[in-house]
Amino acid sequence: MDKRKLVQALFAFTTNAHVQGFLHGKIYKGKLKNICVPGLNCYSCPGALGACPIGAMQAVEGSTRYGISMYLLGALAFIGIMMGRFVCGWLCPFGWIQELLYKIPCPCKKKKVPHKVNAVFKWVKYLVLLLVILLPILTVDQFGLTTPYFCKYICPAGTLEGGIPLLLTNPTLRRAIGFLFSWKMGLLIVTILAAVLIFRPFCRYVCPLGALYSLFNLISFYHYKVDHDKCTRCGKCAKVCKMDVTVYQTPNALECIRCGECIKNCPTKAISGVWGAKEHRIHPSGKHEHAPDI
Repeated sequence: MDKRKLVQALFAFTTNAHVQGFLHGKIYKGKLKNICVPGLNCYSCPGALGACPIGAMQAVEGSTRYGISMYLLGALAFIGIMMGRFVCGWLCPFGWIQELLYKIPCPCKKKKVPHKVNAVFKWVKYLVLLLVILLPILTVDQFGLTTPYFCKYICPAGTLEGGIPLLLTNPTLRRAIGFLFSWKMGLLIVTILAAVLIFRPFCRYVCPLGALYSLFNLISFYHYKVDHDKCTRCGKCAKVCKMDVTVYQTPNALECIRCGECIKNCPTKAISGVWGAKEHRIHPSGKHEHAPDI
């Protein structure tokens, strides 16, 4: 197992280490639940020790008691500024689950999304993020409360990590199953089938947390650097990138999850992951020039 896979597995099991919850069908509600984990991990998962950032965001936005949580915004901004979408590639349990699904052999050939299609659909997650932010604010009822729409109606991670384990161990919940659970199970099945054929489809096209972290990719302290003196522009990095990033041109593109495949496969070792402020190159004219990373 390579280093990234090991980190993904350890982080997923560590943040969902409340084993008794799986045995008894109860959610952990201790003090650790006041802390958000960096990746998408359902609050209602019986093993979850921390809260999901997206669920927490909707909860505090839609409550007149809390308003906007400075802690939550600060935590997300800090993680984003430090790492960007490194979280997606290394620390997100649902991202790891999708990668495991992609490894399943199937009669159908694995699909590479056409570049033009990917170029359009990758923006959907930003619309989802906008709705996640706005809907809880705009739909507050007379009691000052609202519905966490994304968690309730869409999130397949919640169904897989929370809904199914709780139903398996809680007869009372099983008797309450209705259309909503059937709807979410349908979305989960579609997500699973898509993940078997396409690398991390939920991360690429739907996940609002991935969309949020991607906004920091351009400025995060951990970033990718291309040594243009070593780079031969052979395109090997772009060929191995499953997120459809042309790494030698835009090493810190919004879609990059910093999985490191480009670094491992670069024949001239021109790509590296570094910490610190991005360097500025000196243009022949004498002006400072920053490499484009859009």
